[in-house]
Amino acid sequence: MAPRRPSGAGAFPIPVEPPGTVKPDPASLYAALDLGTNSCRMLIAQPKGNQFHVVDSFSKSVQLGAGLEATGRLSRASMDRTIHALKICRSKIERRRVSRMRLVATEACRRASNAGQFIDTVRGETGLPLEIIAPEEEARLAVISCAPLTSTKTEQLMVVDIGGGSTELVWIDLTRVPRHDRPRAIMRLHAGFKPVDGSPFPAARVVDWISVPLGVATLREQFDDVKNDAARFALMSWFFEENLVNFAPYAREQSREGFQIIGTSGTVTTVAASHLGLKRYDRNRVDGLRMTSGQIDAVIRDYLSLGPEGRRRDPRIGRDRHALIMSGSAILQALLRVWPTDRLSVADRGLREGLLYAQMSADGVLDDGPY
Repeated sequence: MAPRRPSGAGAFPIPVEPPGTVKPDPASLYAALDLGTNSCRMLIAQPKGNQFHVVDSFSKSVQLGAGLEATGRLSRASMDRTIHALKICRSKIERRRVSRMRLVATEACRRASNAGQFIDTVRGETGLPLEIIAPEEEARLAVISCAPLTSTKTEQLMVVDIGGGSTELVWIDLTRVPRHDRPRAIMRLHAGFKPVDGSPFPAARVVDWISVPLGVATLREQFDDVKNDAARFALMSWFFEENLVNFAPYAREQSREGFQIIGTSGTVTTVAASHLGLKRYDRNRVDGLRMTSGQIDAVIRDYLSLGPEGRRRDPRIGRDRHALIMSGSAILQALLRVWPTDRLSVADRGLREGLLYAQMSADGVLDDGPY
């Protein structure tokens, strides 16, 4: 089946500032930083209509959670790498004179016994007000960032955010929402997963959500002692599925009609790029791409046949991701084993975009209107 893109794909956000654009007014700028178990990523953007326009960005693998599974602490080397990256982020914020920002840390800092000391060190060395957010907020921010990819035909939606240290899953019932309003109903979840009393709008209902403390880095570390590549992959996939038993929709068989999964993570975008045969990553071709279970399985089988050395050399995967792609693929395969679908939408967006939308929405600077 040929890949398809929904009409809203690529509309949120606009990722590149065209050459010669007039520098934006600093008063209109917002910053959002996501410090995860593996990566440090930041966006600086300004409101534009009911979306936003990205004017600067940063992304670097810092491996903050390296060794966390064994020690329960952030290592000195990991913290040093991360602080170096955060200093680059600070310089971008200062150069753009951004005053409105939200800078958050997720699973690695939630779990590390020395996280408080690390947050204090970050503030002392960079001046950045880094905060650790709860799993529910992380899940909620990931969900609203994916709203433009929600099909108007979708009645049951699952948003999956595969991170470095955890994986968030949110199941949403849209059957009571008129078709034309379903993407907007997802956006309105920025106020919380519980319906707002007295709201005049039909609400998307969050059936259940879960934060599984297994991401691409932490899952790989759990099975690092298994030397056989295929056996390690199988064990990772089944172990992840075992962690879904407390997720309410786990036992429900879903009809493919009206059911959609949106996947947001480096794993999902890498699988999509491999499916398209991209040797150089192209967000415009990946974001919003729809893939079938069969297409995803074909890519994963190809990864397994390549072996560790073949994956390391594969330009579609990239040297930064080759060591983690199989643990991410194991998570993805487990999800598709439980909920097979012909409508998995690939989202090159996530926590940072959700942070930006939440800030701008709270300030009332986004226009109200259809996508």
